[in-house]
Amino acid sequence: MHINPTSIKYIEWRSPEGLHEDSVTCISELRFLKDEIQFLSDLIKSHTLEILSENLFEESKEIAIELSKQKKRVKPMIKKLVKHSNVLETLIDDIDIPDEEDEYKAEHYQLMFEAATCLSNFKKLKRRVFSLIKAILKEKKKRKLLKP
Repeated sequence: MHINPTSIKYIEWRSPEGLHEDSVTCISELRFLKDEIQFLSDLIKSHTLEILSENLFEESKEIAIELSKQKKRVKPMIKKLVKHSNVLETLIDDIDIPDEEDEYKAEHYQLMFEAATCLSNFKKLKRRVFSLIKAILKEKKKRKLLKP
């Protein structure tokens, strides 16, 4: 999700439709993130033998732990965003309750910031996974070339 600080800053000026669009986009990206986490976990599992033989076990273990932590963070975040998106329906109806919209936007700001942080952290973790796999594949290719 591409949320830069300036777009988060202007949440207070967004219409309910814009807030709904933000929520739906964020939910979609977090669901995709959940699938990516599963893919990266499977990728590490598929290279287990190479990881053990290359003495990269500690790094891969650390990455696997981080992946499971990310997965545990994403599930409740998706639930919170779905609930948050459902609350928007009461905002859209024409009954005005004082400060309801301000409270919703404050919560929206908080959730969007959490999601952006989660996605940013995942991108860093993803780079670590790919650099680990890259090192494994390079070593595998090197050994293959050295075999007579």
